Amino acid sequence: MTQAHQATLLVELLTEELPPRALARLSAAFADSLVERLAARDLIAGEPSFERFATPRRLAVLIKNVRTVAPEKQVREKVLPVSVALDANGQPTAPLAKKLAALGFPDVALSDLERATDGKAEAFFLRYAAPGATLADGLQAALDEVLALGKLPIPKVMTYQRPDGTSVQFVRPVQRLTVLHGDRVVPVTAFGVDAGDTTLGHRFLSEGLVGLLHADDYAQTMHAKGRVVASIETRRASIVDQLNALANGDRVVMPDALLDEVTALVEWPVVYECRFDDQFLQVPQECLILTMQTNQKYFALTDQAGKLRSRFLIVSNIETDTPGDIVEGNERVVRPRLADAKFFFEQDKKKPLADRVPLLANVVYHNKLGSQLARVARLEALARVIAPLVGADPVQAARAARLAKADLLTDMVGEFPELQGTMGTYYARHDGEDEEVALACTEHYQPRFSGDALPSTRVGTAVALADKLETLVGIWGIGLVPTGEKDPFALRRHALGVLRILIEKQLPVDLVALLREAAACFAATAQFADCTDALYAFFMDRLRGLLRERGYAAGEIEAVLSLQPNTLDDIVARLDAVREFSALPEAGALAAANKRIANILKKSEAEASVAAAGAAPANGVAGASVRAELLVEPAERSLSEQLRKVAPTVQAQLVQRDYTRALSALAALRDPVDTFFNDVMVNAEDAALRKNRLALLAELHAQMNCVADISKLAA
Repeated sequence: MTQAHQATLLVELLTEELPPRALARLSAAFADSLVERLAARDLIAGEPSFERFATPRRLAVLIKNVRTVAPEKQVREKVLPVSVALDANGQPTAPLAKKLAALGFPDVALSDLERATDGKAEAFFLRYAAPGATLADGLQAALDEVLALGKLPIPKVMTYQRPDGTSVQFVRPVQRLTVLHGDRVVPVTAFGVDAGDTTLGHRFLSEGLVGLLHADDYAQTMHAKGRVVASIETRRASIVDQLNALANGDRVVMPDALLDEVTALVEWPVVYECRFDDQFLQVPQECLILTMQTNQKYFALTDQAGKLRSRFLIVSNIETDTPGDIVEGNERVVRPRLADAKFFFEQDKKKPLADRVPLLANVVYHNKLGSQLARVARLEALARVIAPLVGADPVQAARAARLAKADLLTDMVGEFPELQGTMGTYYARHDGEDEEVALACTEHYQPRFSGDALPSTRVGTAVALADKLETLVGIWGIGLVPTGEKDPFALRRHALGVLRILIEKQLPVDLVALLREAAACFAATAQFADCTDALYAFFMDRLRGLLRERGYAAGEIEAVLSLQPNTLDDIVARLDAVREFSALPEAGALAAANKRIANILKKSEAEASVAAAGAAPANGVAGASVRAELLVEPAERSLSEQLRKVAPTVQAQLVQRDYTRALSALAALRDPVDTFFNDVMVNAEDAALRKNRLALLAELHAQMNCVADISKLAA
């Protein structure tokens, strides 16, 4: 059989306007799924190579090296068990003939069948060459599977009628289907639309139908004739370049979410400059920026110091040499939006934050945990306790905690919930509150997300810890524990926030004590159960993930966390020390020895526990000290002497928090430890000797684990 023809395959669905926030996900799912199914049918030669395209009105994919026909496949198919296929005389039965006919091989002789076991019994197998799928059949099946309801991440399904009256369900009505294999149309259909070699370009800038001569020319043809930039990535890059070009030295405020959404709204992006009245700059710039981004999808500009300019940039879908009407129209549209923000700001300032706090009694926090006012009372108490631990003034911390949630009742935050905290800071300043108290209104939410800044002030730090711990303990304590991907109260994010504050600010604060203080705030809550132990374990799991992200190995992390630290200010220093210790030539032997010692001591303690229960003499070493007169073997005397020399150095380095030198000092113990295990029987028959040797190992174990449990480094 001759080799199948290979060419580039284009599949494009032209639709009505697709939901912009879902466009990237839809494009990826459509292209990836189609490629996966064609590859599964062996219609793609070699490793799949493809390019995704998506605009407000189309989903498309360009796949390289697609075959017209898939290669033949050698098939080995079970026919029937021998016991069924042959009669008592060993002759073929009627069921065998019937089965072969059903498989399409009625004339196959018994001698042409393979006789082998199927794992349970003997059976006959048929080997034959199955023809590969044609592109038309394989692509049709793949399209049917990919476009089936529920296969794509469609945010909301739309039901519509085709011209023939049949009802169809998809994300948006499909208008055209373009499918080219090289320069030939592949005869497939989707949603009642037959494939062709034409598509539509830009609604206003193109001349209508765009004919496609070859699949490889898709992007270039759409650009030149259709006035459509079909690639999301190319379109996004063009927008960024144009924004920066028109910034004229200023900074463009262009968050990724806004860029992605605007990219999904245009097919031929063109950026124009607009302006608003300088009087609006009296309003907090966060309000103006959010108004422009949320309501109009505009890009604000700031100077290099971050101060908002009274000009902004828009991304239009129309290119013209006379954009005056476009600019004027957008300036006219944004004006009332900015005026609303100015009105909200002026109205909110008429009522101090402190006067809004009692009204939080009318806002439910959680039906099992009471109102927001009840929560504020807990935050006040907790912030007052935490403040001296982080160097903050308790009175200021309590005041900040009392005011932190008051801006939830302002008009501005009601309109833009994203500004909670930010507006609290502006209103607190207007009310004459202390600057740290004002900043804490914003900072107590920090860090809001991975990589976000930490609170910059001590008062902000105290209230941030109080806010996150109150949420964690309260929500967990009423049984709303995160499960799988479900975490509606963002407890994982709050835990990571606490960990980052304690670690990155190097705060020597007892995490378990903080959890207990937070739990004490819920003492009067009927349905609350103390969850300190469970939450500590939760924190340690989050910490493991955080440290892995920072490049530490699992063994290094376990070596430090297995000591169950309550304070985390020196976690990084300990990890770095463990990493340096691991590189020492003595590390492997000492880690293995430490693991052996731990097992010996654990077994000894277990035996002591059993002995105590049976009123027999105890062999345990808890609290026992080494008696020099019982060190009878040279190896144990040598180990004890070396340990006495090393211990002061190790302890001195611990005081200085020089964990690297503390662990490095242990390297001197390698030879005496090895000799001890070679020459000394720990479980001696003499009970006094046995107890003394166990006490020596216990002292050694304590020194070796002063920074981390180095047994976790053992292979």
